[in-house]
This record gives sequence, C-alpha cells and structure tokens, in this order.
Amino acid sequence: MNQILQIAFDTISLGALYALAALGVGLVFGVMRLVNFAFGDYITWAGYALLLPAIGFGASLGGAGLAVLSVALPVAVAIGLALLTERIAFHPLRRADSSTLLIASFAVSYLLQNLILMTVGGRPQSVDIGGALAGLVVLGGVRLAILDLVTLGVAAALMAALYFVLSHTLIGIQLRAASENFGMARLLGVRANRIIAAAFALSGLLAAFVSLLLVAKTGSLDYRMGMPLVLAAFIGTVVGGLGNIVGAAVGGFLIGAVAMICQHVLPADLRGGRDAFVFAFVVLVLLVRPRGLLTSTKSLERV
Repeated sequence: MNQILQIAFDTISLGALYALAALGVGLVFGVMRLVNFAFGDYITWAGYALLLPAIGFGASLGGAGLAVLSVALPVAVAIGLALLTERIAFHPLRRADSSTLLIASFAVSYLLQNLILMTVGGRPQSVDIGGALAGLVVLGGVRLAILDLVTLGVAAALMAALYFVLSHTLIGIQLRAASENFGMARLLGVRANRIIAAAFALSGLLAAFVSLLLVAKTGSLDYRMGMPLVLAAFIGTVVGGLGNIVGAAVGGFLIGAVAMICQHVLPADLRGGRDAFVFAFVVLVLLVRPRGLLTSTKSLERV
C-alpha cells in the first residue's frame, strides 16, 4: 500500500510540473495558433539567470534578499525574453501561415541556444538552489521528498492564480475570448497586441517557475535543458486538445503521470525505453480522441 501511495505522489508531482509547462505552451497557442518551441529556451534562460547570484551578483542583499533575487531574476528574464521574442520575431509574422510560424519558433529556439553557447559555453553548470529542500518527510509510512511537496504547492498556487486571472480579470476574460475566437474578440474591441503580449508574459512566468523547480531537482544547467519539457508540453497540449487551456493542463499532467507510472512499474531493463510506452499511450488516446480529450470550439482564425 505504501508503495502505491509513493507512486501516486511521485506521479502527481511530475504531472504537475508537466502541466505547468503545457499551460505555458497552450496559452500562446490559444491566441496565436503558434506552437512556440522557444518556450523551452525561456525555461533554459531563466535557469541560467541563477548563475548571476552564484557569481556574487546581489551579494550585499544578504540571505533573504538573495532568496528573493533568485526567484525574481529568472521570472524577469523569462518574461522579458518571451515579450522580446514576440515583438521581434513573431509579431511581424502574425499573418503568416502556421508552418512559417513553426519554423520561426525553431529558429528563435536555436538562436537562443547558440547565444548561451557563445556567452556561457556548452559545458553543464552546477547550481545549488534546492539544498534546503533536499530532505524527506514521512507521512503514514510514505516517504515524501520536501522538494516534491514544494513542487505540488507551487503548481497548485500558480494554477489557482492563473484560474483567478482568467476568470475574474478583464485581461483574463479577453484572453479566454481571444482563445475561443480571435476574430470575433477583435470585432468586440479586444486589442490584439495587448492580449498576445499578456499570453506571452504569462507563458514566460510559467517557464520561470518550471525552470526553478527543474533546477532545484537536478542542480544543473544545460543549454538544451528546456527541450524535453517543451516537447512533453506540446504533446500534452495535443492530448488535452489544441487550443483548450484546461485541456493543455490535463494533457500535460497525463503525460507526466504516465511517464512516472512507467518509470515505477516497468522492469528495470525496459525503463530505458520508457518514452516508447508514453508515446504508445499518446497514439492510443489520439486514435480514440483525434482532436484531444477536451476539444475547442474555436475557429482556425488568427490575428
């Protein structure tokens, strides 16, 4: 019984992380029909922002100040980078077809990766931001990692905050309207630039917290560290239903959950092929629900 509870906890923890990443991809797709693979690089750049406190930047702030800085810097970098790429790379291409936007997102992604290679180098870097969260707590005989509990708490808080923004603020309601039918939303007075910038800013915010949680778990930085997550997030949005924000979160959670279940239940010699089982699950879902678990009623129109 304890082992089942342990697996369930690990599954929920990883699923929550993937759900946050899928929301970051789904928010931008909802308003621009853009599968933004540069989202993975927002995660990477937010992680590399942690190198600044590590080399002494902000050392005069003291312990509490440094802790705040270690969160604020990745958030600022990821949001700033998301808005910058939207303005420079994607804004001029809004009326282009989806394949052009997709290629542009790959180009932006490779550009951002190579900027890290040129400035920091390709060697993985070590960053210790999760040392204080490395312990375990035992609840009912189940050993729970404090970091996993923090991951769950942060994911729940972010999803609740995002729900509040989307449900109870003007910008959130306009964003949801644009996600359903951008053309109609514009006719009703929704400003395209404002809504798209808000979607990218929220996407950058989610990327920053995904990065913080990921770096806290792994303790290392790599210039390609965001790519596996953005792929999982994209698959999650497809499984959940492209264009549906709730579906993106559900799909991302399912992908993470299936991956973790496979990790626990597969024989040791098959765990190296875990992703094959995850993708088999994806194929099965799409065979039954070709448009995803939660389909959107919006049209294919974009700005």
